[in-house]
Amino acid sequence: QVQLVESGGGLVQAGGSLRLSCAASGGAFSTYTMGWFRQAPGKEREFVLAITWNGDRTYYADSVKGRFTISRDNAKNMVYLQMNSLKPEDTAVYYCAADRHSTTYWRPSDYDYWGQGTQVTVSS
Repeated sequence: QVQLVESGGGLVQAGGSLRLSCAASGGAFSTYTMGWFRQAPGKEREFVLAITWNGDRTYYADSVKGRFTISRDNAKNMVYLQMNSLKPEDTAVYYCAADRHSTTYWRPSDYDYWGQGTQVTVSS
């Protein structure tokens, strides 16, 4: 069973930065596509970014292009989300997810394993 644990969330002012981390254990991390999703109160969980198993491709939601970056370190079983120029509308619980074999990446149903989430709050 794969376990994912996010960390690094918190409260930040608009325009600030945060770096989220996701630690994976118990599976073949280096073979998974990894994604970040977020869910704001009263809204559906939405795709933010994804990275392929070897990091050769990354995918971004339009809302975060130019501001957020995803990266991974397969030797450490870690995936990261660097968030810059944060806006109040980025406020949400951020989830790390692992996809074993889907050919798509933007739907929550594409992913097999999920972390518990970490809260990010951006004040105006």
